[in-house]
Amino acid sequence: MKIKLLAIGKTDNKQLIQLIDEYQNRLKHYVKFELEIINDIKNAKNLSEDQQKEKEGVLILNRLQNTDQLVLLDDKGKHFTSIEFSKYLQKKMNSGIKQLVLVIGGPYGFSDTVYQKAQGKISLSKMTFSHQMIRLFIVEQIYRGFTILRNEPYHHE
Repeated sequence: MKIKLLAIGKTDNKQLIQLIDEYQNRLKHYVKFELEIINDIKNAKNLSEDQQKEKEGVLILNRLQNTDQLVLLDDKGKHFTSIEFSKYLQKKMNSGIKQLVLVIGGPYGFSDTVYQKAQGKISLSKMTFSHQMIRLFIVEQIYRGFTILRNEPYHHE
């Protein structure tokens, strides 16, 4: 299985980029992982929230293959502990899917079309974080999940 993380807009913070890169490098030992950035919508301030979500939705859906399993990082999604998330990853690998696509939406969330296409939603917290921070958190949690599955000493209970 391959894991792809799609995210709207680039990260400006160099320290965050370095940390995301570090966990991406660590992940190479466990799974094929790709972070794909979707450029911000041009002239977004001239669009309503719904128009922006629709345009972003088209860009997200255009990057999917028919066999991909789409899971949205969404504040209304399922909450996991790190151990539960590692079991979730194992279940996905056992199911035989080719690619799990996790998506971090834009500032207003996802369009109805993207919600309808998604096979699941995950919430990382009840708190709100910047989209840039979420990138780091999910990449670290994927790494943590694989270390848990291999009984490696990264995670402590």
